[in-house]
Amino acid sequence: MSDQNAETPVTLPTRRDPGCPFAPPPELERYRDRRAPVRLAFPDGHVGWLVTGYDLARAVLSDPRFTARPELRHSPLPRPNVRPGGHDAPAAPGWFPAMDAPEHTRYRRLLVGQFTVRRMRDLEPRIAQIVADRLEAMAAAGPPADLVRAFALPVPSLVICELLGVPYRDHAFFEDLTTVIVDMDNSAARALTAMGDLAGYLGELVRHKRAHPADDLLGGLIAGSDLSDEELTNIALLLLVAGHETTANMLALGVYALLRHPGQLDVFRGDPTLTDGAVEELLRHLSVVHLGAPNRAALEDVELGGTLVRAGETVVIGLPAVNRDPGRFADPGVLRLDRAEARHHLAFGHGVHQCLGQQLARIEMRIGYRALFERLPTLRLAVTEEEVPLRESAMVYGVWRLPVAW
Repeated sequence: MSDQNAETPVTLPTRRDPGCPFAPPPELERYRDRRAPVRLAFPDGHVGWLVTGYDLARAVLSDPRFTARPELRHSPLPRPNVRPGGHDAPAAPGWFPAMDAPEHTRYRRLLVGQFTVRRMRDLEPRIAQIVADRLEAMAAAGPPADLVRAFALPVPSLVICELLGVPYRDHAFFEDLTTVIVDMDNSAARALTAMGDLAGYLGELVRHKRAHPADDLLGGLIAGSDLSDEELTNIALLLLVAGHETTANMLALGVYALLRHPGQLDVFRGDPTLTDGAVEELLRHLSVVHLGAPNRAALEDVELGGTLVRAGETVVIGLPAVNRDPGRFADPGVLRLDRAEARHHLAFGHGVHQCLGQQLARIEMRIGYRALFERLPTLRLAVTEEEVPLRESAMVYGVWRLPVAW
């Protein structure tokens, strides 16, 4: 076993090659070629590890000796409000992805019971209607349009409304707040205020549903558990945060990728049976979870790929590089919508913390991509490729705007 603690640590690469906006930062791929954890310097002075290989990433994400608790991990990104020592505060009640067993297990079991195949199937017609309505509004307004504001942001926001049982009269309010949170034109203070307003609204929604039971996710949790209002509110906020920004960026960035790969777009348009596989390949190829997530801290000394990771050291998983590991995916830099092995990507994580809403996200992408190119078959960029602004500094990669015409 090697001890690489003496090697000079690197910093987390964040800048992608402007000519290859869908590829990981070049340094990230070079580190992967070493096929071992790389010593990583954190903004708070901590020195941990960066993992860029597929097998090592799965090993970390499935090993209970690595913790997801924020008070034990260091952030690989500058964080202005962390506690002394570089750690975040412990997870709030209900914020279960930042917990370990048994707390994590308790919450996840309750949520699994709500993300049933039946509920997802029942949501599909409503998701199709939401998508159709947004496309009709786009078409009626006429080109050009910003696909992010007109389509990619509102679709997952309205789907979350359906999932949580937000009354129809409140949909516009809910959609406006979620847009404020992720809009590049808004200040951090305004986004934080919007997040607080959303938390307040969701708290009121929980109390209303406790008094008026309903057949939706919150109603099911209230009826089937002893969760407090605070826990239920945080779970609702978590589902919004986890499900909205990632899906919105996948919808927009996926369309951008297809427009920049016209041969693959022709394949997609010509064969509806490829839709499911195309979604998996776009998830693998784009890996929108971009900077320093997920990360774990070692609870004890752990041997990882022949390297000693000491107790207390934080390990960052570089998902964009992991999902392009040539040891797992042939010609990984090529977008190939019929790629059979694409479904093995780690875009939704792995192990006990694997994304709970992944099937819902897949449904939104499957319906969204297909309906978009059927309703607007001549869709094209309305600007040059160089004019599309990329979300390089954000935790979730994507485009800030996507001007399109048809």
